[in-house]
This record gives sequence, C-alpha cells and structure tokens, in this order.
Amino acid sequence: MLIYPALEAALLCTDAADKCRQTAAVAAHCANTESLNLHAAAAALDFRHAGHPAKPELVPPAAVKTRKMTTAAGYAAMLHAIAHIEFNAINLALDAAYRFRRLPETFVRDWIRVAAEEAHHFGLMRQRLQHWGFDYGDFPAHNHLWDMAYKTAFDPLLRMALVPRVLEARGLDVTPAIRAKIAQKGDADTCAVLDVIYRDEVGHVAVGNHWYQYLCQQRGLAPVALFRRLLGRYDLFVFRGHVNAEAREQAGFSAFELAMLENFEQSRHVGGHWPQALQH
Repeated sequence: MLIYPALEAALLCTDAADKCRQTAAVAAHCANTESLNLHAAAAALDFRHAGHPAKPELVPPAAVKTRKMTTAAGYAAMLHAIAHIEFNAINLALDAAYRFRRLPETFVRDWIRVAAEEAHHFGLMRQRLQHWGFDYGDFPAHNHLWDMAYKTAFDPLLRMALVPRVLEARGLDVTPAIRAKIAQKGDADTCAVLDVIYRDEVGHVAVGNHWYQYLCQQRGLAPVALFRRLLGRYDLFVFRGHVNAEAREQAGFSAFELAMLENFEQSRHVGGHWPQALQH
C-alpha cells in the first residue's frame, strides 16, 4: 500500500461507511509495516473540502437549531451532533497525516492511528443514532471543525495549536456534562460509547500537544507564549465555560496553560488583555 494515495482516497471519500473502512485499512497496514516509505511522495493536493456525504446538509453554526432533549427528535439531534463531530475528526486526522510531509514518520503514524479511532467512534455513535430510529444525515450540521483545518493547512504548528489543542480539547471539557444528561435519560449504552470516546480523546489531545511542543522546539518558539498569542489572534471563544483541568493535564497541558484557560473569560473583560497574573 502506498500511504499517501491511500490517505488521499480515504480523505476524499464521500461515503461515511466506506471512509471508515478505508481508514481502518490504512491503520492496519501501518500497524503491520515497519517502514511506510514516505520519501518519494508527490505534493499533497490543495482542496477546500474533505469528502463528506450529501447529507447532512451543512449550514452555518448559527443555523443549527437547538432542540429539547425531552423529545425523540431532540435527543436524536444531540446524538447526531456528536456523530458529526466524530466524522469531522476522521477527516481532520487523515488530513494531518496526509498534508504535512516534512515531519517524522511517527507523526504520520500517530495521526493515522487517531483517524482509525475516530472512525470507530463515529461507527459507535451512528449505531446509537440508528437504535433511536434515526441515521447520520437526518439533521443539518455545521462544518466549523473542518473550516479550521482548512485555515491551518499551510502550517503544521498552527494546525497542532488550534485543532487538537483547542477545538478537539473542548470535547474534554463538555463531554462529562453531556454524559450526565444522557445518564439521566437512562441510556446506559450511549454513556458507554461516550466513555470510550472520552478515554481516547485524552490520548488524541496528547498527540496534538506532543507535536505542538516538538514543532515549537524545532523553531525555537516558546510554546505557552505562542499559544496565548494565537488564542487572541483567532478570537477563539471556545474556551468560555468549564475547563476540564484534570483531563487536559492528562493530555499534556501545563499548569500555566490551565490557569490561562480557566481565566480566559476574565481576560476578555479587561479590555482584551491577559490579566496581570497571567503575564509571562
């Protein structure tokens, strides 16, 4: 198997189930191959969108309706939103492995493994959605995660900083509360799926942290100072609310970064500058 053509095919595949199968096949090949022989590869394609099915309809984030979990459709819509996040995460991980070709082979292997785990998560969540009488594509969704992937396609350091460490790490913050709501509904099987996702996502964020630190070291940059500047530059509101310090610490965030995140809202109420306690 030639890895980059296989990654390209999986990334551009528009059938969700087939994308998962192709991703699993690439991961299995990597697990059983000592060297991936990446050196003779051509340049990565530049494309605006990764492969996705005709449904769900992709709309702006503000156009995704909030539904009450007390209704069957509202509960299914929430499960659909989680499944859609996992589907996007497959493309994000595949794209990292495919696009950035000047990094060690271990980088490619790490993100292929992450992609396979995200495909597994998507399959599990799709099964739960089907259990409740719906399927992936039955509700509109937004493409915010992939939009950030496209914005960071020119630089792996920016990608590692803003996708795994920001957007995906946000899942560590919100999953416990979502799980609690699902547990109240008595849906133990979906809770079990969320437990698998949560466990694996700690590892995925850790992969992003590792390569962010590696790239900062290679370029002689201070990781925390750079991260703080990027948060301000990209106006990343996603940190508002609860920060799961324990999970983020397990995933490799420093104590200073955790303090910075926990005070993010405060920083926005003092003229957009970081509080004095967080100056570094």
